Amino acid sequence: MFRTALCELLAIEYPIVQSGMGGVAGPELVAEVCRAGGLGILAGLNVPPDDLRKMIRGVRGLTDRPFGVNLWLHKALRPPIDPATVTEETLRGVQAMLDRFRERLGIPKTATRPGRAPDLVDAGVAVILEERPPVFSTALGALEPRLAEECRRRGIKVMAMVSTVEDARTAAADGADVIVAQGGEAGGHRSVDGKPASPEAATVGLMALLPQVVDAVRVPVVAAGGIADGRGLVAALALGASGVLLGTRFVATRESMASEVYKKRVLESESGATTVTDVLTGLWARALANTFTREYTESGAPVLPPLVQRGAATDVYLAALKQGDPEYSPMMAGQSVGLIRDLPGAGEVVESVIREARAVLEALPRRVRLA
Repeated sequence: MFRTALCELLAIEYPIVQSGMGGVAGPELVAEVCRAGGLGILAGLNVPPDDLRKMIRGVRGLTDRPFGVNLWLHKALRPPIDPATVTEETLRGVQAMLDRFRERLGIPKTATRPGRAPDLVDAGVAVILEERPPVFSTALGALEPRLAEECRRRGIKVMAMVSTVEDARTAAADGADVIVAQGGEAGGHRSVDGKPASPEAATVGLMALLPQVVDAVRVPVVAAGGIADGRGLVAALALGASGVLLGTRFVATRESMASEVYKKRVLESESGATTVTDVLTGLWARALANTFTREYTESGAPVLPPLVQRGAATDVYLAALKQGDPEYSPMMAGQSVGLIRDLPGAGEVVESVIREARAVLEALPRRVRLA
């Protein structure tokens, strides 16, 4: 019933893909999804090459099923933006705002310039090409045809996440084997290169975006955004998708590396609890709204360039994590939070989505009467 083009292409049993969310998707989570018949995606962002290699081999030690590795290809990381390019006035405005939070958390205030992020993307790509995982999952950046061809020669399928129809056409033309259509409901960063002036440019709802992407490309399309159960899978298939990608649903699983306070907030939240903001990292991202996102946005304080903002706020995030304080922690989540109320194993999520989808399909003839 669920052997779609995606399943055939990737040699998986069910058309369910787990998002490679940073800080969430480690080897245990990935392996559990794979063992249940889905495609687990390992998060490779900001992981040093030697550690990434160990993680890939760690997945292989836990399962012999196909899996993927995710990297961002964003221009702000290749190379990382130099914080020295930020004006003193902007830096003072940002640090003054962050100092309010630092004071509440009991950590030192600072006016210093954040350090430059390590340059890891190309090294991560090299590890992937050497280790040859079955799938290379890309996001937030342009897929280079040369890279796609290098993957193809090594038997690696390329899955590219996009948020617009135009980017879907480009990624498919540049060699992507699978397109992930990221609807505006999805948690985490908007999968675009650069940074639009406003988030609206990359937050088209999945119901509108998905069929347009399906019509625009000739490769399998995976739906992402607002999906957490079998009903979402059936709806996506009806709109032409070959599978679904779940992110927020897998945050709230036993194998997720997310903090307990993060998982708890996901379980307690309704769909209206999220916001699309750039104050957490300098890029537009959907996350659970909290004191940090609300007060920073309301203050009108400046925001540093992509990912430099995250570097400046890292001490705040680490202190909040250590103290178990959800009000100053970045918690990426999509609008599917309103559908999530339990903390199962990742494999159980795959099984329940398929079970629910089968029930929905069996009930449809009784529920729908077409003249």
